[in-house]
Amino acid sequence: MGNGNQDGTAGGSNEATVFVSYSRDDQKRALPIIKILENAGFSVWWDGLLEGGERFARTTEAALENAKAVVVLWSTTSHDSHWVHDEATRGRDRKCLVPLSIDGSEAPLGFRQFQVIDAAPAKVKDGSPEMQKLVRAVAALHDRPSHFSGAAVATSPALNRRHLLIGGGTAALGAVGLAAWLTGVVGGSSANAASVAVMPFENLSGDPKQAYFSDGLAAEVRAELSRNALLQVAAQTSSNTFRDRQDDIKTIARKLGVAFLLEGSVRRSGDMVKIDTQLINGRTGFESWSESFDRSMTDIFAVQNEIATAIATKLSDQIGNMSPATSDTEVSGGTKSVAAFDAYLRGKDLFDAGADEASDRLALAKFDEAIAADPKYAAAYAAKSRSLAVIANQYGAGEELRVLYDDAVVAARRAVEVAPKYAEAHSALGFALAVGKMDMRSARGPYEMSLKLGSGDADILSRYAIFASRFGRFAEADNAITKSLALDPLNARTFRVNGAINYGAGRYEKAVEELEKGLKLSPTLGAVRAVIGHALLMQGDIEAAKKSFEAEKNTLFGLPGIAIIAHRQGNKAAAQAALDQLVAEHGDNGLYQQAQIYAQWGEADKAIAALVAARAVGDAGLIQLYNDPMLQPVRKRPEFSRLLNEIGFV
Repeated sequence: MGNGNQDGTAGGSNEATVFVSYSRDDQKRALPIIKILENAGFSVWWDGLLEGGERFARTTEAALENAKAVVVLWSTTSHDSHWVHDEATRGRDRKCLVPLSIDGSEAPLGFRQFQVIDAAPAKVKDGSPEMQKLVRAVAALHDRPSHFSGAAVATSPALNRRHLLIGGGTAALGAVGLAAWLTGVVGGSSANAASVAVMPFENLSGDPKQAYFSDGLAAEVRAELSRNALLQVAAQTSSNTFRDRQDDIKTIARKLGVAFLLEGSVRRSGDMVKIDTQLINGRTGFESWSESFDRSMTDIFAVQNEIATAIATKLSDQIGNMSPATSDTEVSGGTKSVAAFDAYLRGKDLFDAGADEASDRLALAKFDEAIAADPKYAAAYAAKSRSLAVIANQYGAGEELRVLYDDAVVAARRAVEVAPKYAEAHSALGFALAVGKMDMRSARGPYEMSLKLGSGDADILSRYAIFASRFGRFAEADNAITKSLALDPLNARTFRVNGAINYGAGRYEKAVEELEKGLKLSPTLGAVRAVIGHALLMQGDIEAAKKSFEAEKNTLFGLPGIAIIAHRQGNKAAAQAALDQLVAEHGDNGLYQQAQIYAQWGEADKAIAALVAARAVGDAGLIQLYNDPMLQPVRKRPEFSRLLNEIGFV
């Protein structure tokens, strides 16, 4: 049967173990694929082997039942072949189906749950990525490594062995998989060829409460990829937009502006975890790489690194320029403790949900639990710092407010201490110092370092952008937010930051445009309508500004605009009523907004007094002080200059 190397058969027998199904009209296209399989060491059955007079159905059925792999060649012609459908169904039912598309057509209904290998004529070449994928899939069904010409991975000078080791360093990724990855960049799309989006991993554990783990694992892989300067990695918020996706692969890739999508599923059972991953070409919709990992939980950290290394290798032809040879935790802020990691993921899930105060405080408790399990877990310290800052900002008051912010600074400093190359640690410290301690001068260094270490992270870019804009460094802010938007094109909050930057720069029309983009993505986005109102007010469109302020649901930001406009229109009673409502509802938390009102009313002394009081209670609104257009009437007062100096702007 066939003329290939018979070593590919089970037990060294001569029985064919690969069944190739195709339409007779496609035979010319099938022959090169059959030859590649035979050259790779497999014994192949195809209908051209039938001897004259043999009973076709019986021989075909025997070959189909005995095959370890059923390779089906889909085309517009084979779609209409009942024989091919029947053979593909048997391969599917026996769980040994390997589908290819030889003309770009999709598989018919009933077979679209399988990733199809692109076998267009130009790609059917010995050593091509697609044919390596085919050989690897067939080899996996034979429970053995394949032998593919040109796949000598171990001698590749560009490969960093450190990234390939698993657990204790005794096992490496399969040679066939690596050979497939090392084929270089796959181009042909308008997106950057080395760009990827990590989609939410599917939770297959049978317990919805385990979703935190699959989501967290995807986030960790995404974070590790984003630390590679050669790659462009879509941010979590935009990627997660398609969690319950209705769009197809090509549409998602286009909306995210990436060339590839990484999909995965996670099944966790006790101390074991099974992770299936697929890298899909966003232009064609075909799978470019896939791998399954069955590991104990103690190996979960090695698996994250394996997946990230595999994707980076697949997308980059400069693998030698990957992360420097330093400890993983020093760069990632990670841990080797499974208990710490699990507690951290649970806390992050609660924190990201932002449901209520109880949820936020429970997230903080989980981060403390992670730190107790591993006192050198930098990511947990950074997350704790942000959690403390959020609790302080949203729920804290009086002495508790100061304690929370002090603790936020301590936690962030500890994160920097244990992982000085971890970008998120520096970003968290910058935020805690700026917002919590009103120390913009001290915050500048950490923010600068976070940008240096985390220029591939959309959140770090966005935070740096708004911080730089507070100092009037708009060129730097524009550069950072543009990069953040490229990585996170569907994140409404990023558009809100961009709108705020443009507003501070006096580009009011552009500010409204960007803020409205954010509202289109998320109509409930907080504080946006108030900033639009201020921008319209600065352009002189009083009526439109009034409507925008009235539409703002957060009265802390909506009432000041209403008070300012009512005063301008001569309705001082309505203006005073809005101010009184602001004081009644928000008290000292609204001192900065009171200063804005008084400044626009022309009551400079009251405006300065409100700013001084805001400084005394630590009102976070003061981080806008340097270039807030609403405070322009009091900007030349000496007290204002002293505040700028105290807070660290000058």
